[in-house]
Amino acid sequence: MGVCEMNVSLDQRLTELETRIAFLDQTVQSLDATVAAQDRILIELQREIAQFRGELGRVNAALAHDAQDEPPPPHY
Repeated sequence: MGVCEMNVSLDQRLTELETRIAFLDQTVQSLDATVAAQDRILIELQREIAQFRGELGRVNAALAHDAQDEPPPPHY
């Protein structure tokens, strides 16, 4: 293999590696955007769950009454 052929081979390999790195960089950026979007969604869902828990607690407190506190039915 001559020097010229070796340079062409190295140039091809270098071009191939540069292409792969560019593709990987694009993939990392895309994944980063996806993770950031999912993080925002997760934070919003956590807020909603906390809100629902609070509402459920208030509903449970409103419904949790003692049967002795109720007046007897009218037919007694």
